[in-house]
Amino acid sequence: MRKIVYIRVSSENQNLKRQLQQLKEIGMDLIFQEKVSGATTNRKELQKMLENLKAGDTIYVTDLTRITRSTQDLFTLINKIREKKAFLISLKDTWLNLSKYNPYSQFLITIMAGVNQLERDLIKMRQREGIKKEGKYKGRVKKYHADHAGMNYSLKLYHEGNMTVKKICEITNISKASIYRKLLKNKELKG
Repeated sequence: MRKIVYIRVSSENQNLKRQLQQLKEIGMDLIFQEKVSGATTNRKELQKMLENLKAGDTIYVTDLTRITRSTQDLFTLINKIREKKAFLISLKDTWLNLSKYNPYSQFLITIMAGVNQLERDLIKMRQREGIKKEGKYKGRVKKYHADHAGMNYSLKLYHEGNMTVKKICEITNISKASIYRKLLKNKELKG
């Protein structure tokens, strides 16, 4: 049974010291620390910690925002930790104590999972209602729609034939791929 600490700050100029001091009081066997945005769960140290996790280990964090950013990420993380028969404890979020001594955490996680599922179902329901009302799902608005000034100017320059596509891209700030895609769609690509 190891005590594993995970600490994270979002950028290089931030300091890990405060979190480290808070967690020193519990004693530590392993420390995983990183300075990277929490917007993704593909963080090297987080992944390394999860890979090295053994049955009976307990992960300690100062608060959940250090290890996860969304409720869905939290559920995924909890499942990975449980698969390894390990535990997670947050010092600030005292309701989250996935040790074998706290039956209330499972109850709260179940409620949170239900709320999260309800939110997803409501979004789907609103989408279906919108589709029925409008007659079809239109999707997101195209970036380069028919009235897009930059794309229209790039096509005009292309048809004039006085400059390279590379130069047109520099002038209009439209990528080569986007220009060629539009030309192919319009069946206007010169041979």
